[in-house]
Amino acid sequence: MPEKIISRREWNKLMLAGVAGLLLPRKPEAQTRSQAYSFVLGMQTYSLRDRSRKEAIETMRELNITSAEVWQGHIEPREYQWTRFSSEEEVKAKIAALVEWRQQIKLSSFNAIAKEFKKAGIKVQAYAANMNDQTSDHDMELAFKIARALGTNILTTSATITSMKRIDGFAQKYKVKVGMHNHSHVHRPNDFSSPESFSKAMAGCSAYTQINLDIGHFVAANFDPIDFMKRNHEKIVCIHVKDRKKNQGDAVPFGEGDTPIKEVLQLIKDNQWNIPANIEYEYNGADTKTELERCINYCRAIV
Repeated sequence: MPEKIISRREWNKLMLAGVAGLLLPRKPEAQTRSQAYSFVLGMQTYSLRDRSRKEAIETMRELNITSAEVWQGHIEPREYQWTRFSSEEEVKAKIAALVEWRQQIKLSSFNAIAKEFKKAGIKVQAYAANMNDQTSDHDMELAFKIARALGTNILTTSATITSMKRIDGFAQKYKVKVGMHNHSHVHRPNDFSSPESFSKAMAGCSAYTQINLDIGHFVAANFDPIDFMKRNHEKIVCIHVKDRKKNQGDAVPFGEGDTPIKEVLQLIKDNQWNIPANIEYEYNGADTKTELERCINYCRAIV
């Protein structure tokens, strides 16, 4: 009987929940703006998911990127990450290894990783770690410890509305702002996709619970990022810059979709909002570095 192939979505659900039997028992800081405002064009390192952390850092250095939202996959062991065409048994083995790694890892390891970015002249602006209702308290708290060890007080996450109160508890404990990352899954009522979903998730939470607005996904879900940012900019820790078409359209090269990238970046710059704009490369291009250079040049020409 052929082995079952596990999709990336199935992997994420399993990883967040953990494999049964494997888990061992166990007031926000004020935002300050310098007198000399500087627009921040950074990168979500998921853009470089085809490369190791060392290779990703080197590529960002070559592209003159000095600010990064560091993807979880560049922090946790690469050999334990989901890969295309993984079988069910392979996925279980990887998750088992990852669970054990999370139980044994020392925080000093992340201090060393922070130094890798600093040496390359890259500021760790945020740490991106996904979690949901099935994530253990241990793994949820570890994400905040990692963020702090990397030298940032911002964590971004693709979570669920119903998990935010528990997440907010750790945010208050570690004084780390949590930016909820949206997708275009309007058919999933517990996901972040609409203005209402953000409001619902923030209800009853502290001011540490904020927003990581993905403007491409927002447009694909047929919402207006310009209007939303005008009304909610003080709650946005950073944005993801990608181009998608409306009505759940595909991700496309910058300037070819319906996302008002130019207007969004100008809005941030003109108002001097403290909102880093992080490029997230997701469309099907050729060479990753070549495509990222196109994305960067498109944005830099605007600002």
